[in-house]
Formats: sequence, C-alpha cells, structure tokens
Amino acid sequence: MHELGIMKNVLEVVLEHSKANDVKKIQAINLSIGALSDIVPEFAQMFFDLLAKDTVAEGAKIVIEKVPAKIRCRSCGTETEMDTTHLLFSCDKCGSKLIELVSGREFRVKSMEVE
Repeated sequence: MHELGIMKNVLEVVLEHSKANDVKKIQAINLSIGALSDIVPEFAQMFFDLLAKDTVAEGAKIVIEKVPAKIRCRSCGTETEMDTTHLLFSCDKCGSKLIELVSGREFRVKSMEVE
C-alpha cells in the first residue's frame, strides 16, 4: 500500500514541472523502477488515477521500465545481474560475499508525454 505515498510524490513532481512549462495535459508518465522495489504496477496506476483527478495529469498512463538489480564484487570487481528470485548475495565468479549493490533500488520519473 506504500504505492499511495509514492504516487503522491510522483504527482507532485509532474504537476510542478507541468506548471513550470505550461503543460495543458499529461498523457503518460515514464518511470524507472529498480527490480528490488516492491512497487506493484497495477496499484501504482490505481492510486495515481485517484490522486490525479481534476488535474492536468488526470487519465495519464503510468509506464514502468524495470531496472535490473546488479551487484559488484569488492574482491574481484566482477559486476553481474542479480537473480532476484533467490537473492543470493555472493559473486558468481569468485564466490566472495563482499559485494555492493550497483542498481535495483532506484525510482525515478524518467519523462512525461504531454500536450
């Protein structure tokens, strides 16, 4: 249910940019969301629709691009895409547990399609 708060923030961002650029209507909002995020796309759209009523964003489609989760080994430097179904935090190449998350937790408003 945290999608409600997140989509409220998204709406605030797009309305601010819309006002600054004299946008009359927002058709779509393109988001980049990390694979480790637990955002449910259907809930994101549902809450956005509720929040955007009577604004220039009313009826806008939420388009989500999933960003893969990637890790980098601090021992050997190998960067690999994480298998998010198993969440094993070790290097595929050398087996080291000294890894860092490179991507997979992000959430960005990438762009808007407007009139």
